Amino acid sequence: MGEKDIDEVLQATTVFGNVSKGTLAKHEDLVDVFGTGDEDKICRTILAEGDLQVSDKERQLELDSLFKDVASVLSEKCINPDNNKPYTISMLERALKDVHFSVDLHRNAKQQALEALPVLQAKFAIKRALMRLQIQVPKSCKAEAIELLAKLEAEVETKDFSASQMTITCLVEPGHFRQIHSWVQQSSEGQGRLEVVSLAAIDDTDTSAAFDSATPQHLQTSTTSAAALDGPASDATAAKAISNSGFVAPAQALPTRRNAPAESSSREEANLGEVIYPRGSISGLPEAHASRKERFAELEDLQQGWEVELRGRKGGTTVDAFFFSPTGESVGAFVNARRAALQASKQ
Repeated sequence: MGEKDIDEVLQATTVFGNVSKGTLAKHEDLVDVFGTGDEDKICRTILAEGDLQVSDKERQLELDSLFKDVASVLSEKCINPDNNKPYTISMLERALKDVHFSVDLHRNAKQQALEALPVLQAKFAIKRALMRLQIQVPKSCKAEAIELLAKLEAEVETKDFSASQMTITCLVEPGHFRQIHSWVQQSSEGQGRLEVVSLAAIDDTDTSAAFDSATPQHLQTSTTSAAALDGPASDATAAKAISNSGFVAPAQALPTRRNAPAESSSREEANLGEVIYPRGSISGLPEAHASRKERFAELEDLQQGWEVELRGRKGGTTVDAFFFSPTGESVGAFVNARRAALQASKQ
């Protein structure tokens, strides 16, 4: 216990048998349970070893918040395999209720989302989004690289060859990241590198009609369509491997990137093209982005004053959303904005 003065922690050191009725605990009962009748010592024991009791309403609020977090993780990391688009959070909340999935307050949202996925797959069309990687190795590793990717059933998107290097951009299951990372480290003799282009390769073009037609009836609503995945989501396995070793070739900036989100955000913005929707209110998003508008509206419910900017990536059709807090701070992707808004709403 950090605070040494117990009077700074408790209003009183009286021990109750039933606090709602105002019944004090009997001395003999205290001795039987705690081995002492000293209420000061008993209070310190309770603070150090006891469980915090919360009301039913507080517990339900925590369960509802965690349940929504689980659905949010699934929305960020999973897709409809029929059209490579993500489901909205509201759809996934409905699906989780349909399969009677219950959350555990003692475990984090990502762990429970990964456990919920196979349960959902038994009933709905949903799968984990693939990770897009860029592998650069010496030409001498060409045959071994192609063999490894074929073994892992990776989807090779591009192959580029230079005088001495081969660069491959591919889509792989997130669970294969460690294996590929280890292979690049061991096989390239320090001359190769592995870069995570996207933690979840999702088609986020806003084609609502096509998405709704491919969405299972259980998950459809009359007003919702797919929401795009905005910005890179956190992935513990990949992030840990990248932060520890970065690219296989020396990578000076990666440990710093973890502690400097603003710098990372500026580098990401440098790869973007034209501004599709200039920084402004979420309610002002045009109808062409109605699904995003519906999804992002959750921020306004949690905390007023959030702003968003939509920008297209150079050389593609991908549209990214960047969020700004009510104080004007750039927080990057939707998952970061939602986390900040949730924290603010609990204060």
